[in-house]
Amino acid sequence: MKNIAKDVYQISLFPRNAINCYLIEDVLIDAGIRTSSNKILKSIKEKSVTKHALTHAHADHQGSSKIICETLNIPLLCSDAEKEFAESGNVFTEYPNPNHIFSKFQKNFWAGKGHSVAKTLKEGDQIGGFTVIETPGHSSGHLSFFREKDGILIVGDVMTNMNLLTTKVGLHEPPHLFTADKETNRKSILKLASLNPKILCFGHGPILFNNGELEKFIQKSKIAY
Repeated sequence: MKNIAKDVYQISLFPRNAINCYLIEDVLIDAGIRTSSNKILKSIKEKSVTKHALTHAHADHQGSSKIICETLNIPLLCSDAEKEFAESGNVFTEYPNPNHIFSKFQKNFWAGKGHSVAKTLKEGDQIGGFTVIETPGHSSGHLSFFREKDGILIVGDVMTNMNLLTTKVGLHEPPHLFTADKETNRKSILKLASLNPKILCFGHGPILFNNGELEKFIQKSKIAY
């Protein structure tokens, strides 16, 4: 577990930061795939964790949610639009092509069982010292989390900081194969950029201490304001 800033920790669940979850104060954000629970629980065993929240309910973010919540006896939180998927475990429903081989692989090997959602989160809510930001597109109810005082942003999958095939580091839009609405997600990228984040924490890829890379990425990708 890597300390990013005060009360903010990254838990890298795959080599090269390919899948990450985060601890913000007493809240675990995301839970990797179904086999990630042991590493997560070992990482946070010295911490007081009282809640578990999802950026979204895709297989590589909710995979260990049920085990984590039941082991620690803590509530699960997500957006209202993600509640159905988090509780059912049907986490690939919104994929443009749920029958694609990669989609089926996630269903069969990554997705965890559903777990009841104790509370839903919406724009402006506060959790773990962060403000909830609604950032739909990659999934209909995707959430990001922002701490204004030091500019730390939990991005989720609105963007990735690696090429998921080559693992080369760099900013990218999320893969179209797993993104419900590309254009809506682009609006969410702009929404996050308008916050002027200083430290970006991704579901996929290493932490980015932003020195203009986000702005250059938006210009290069022709994502228009």
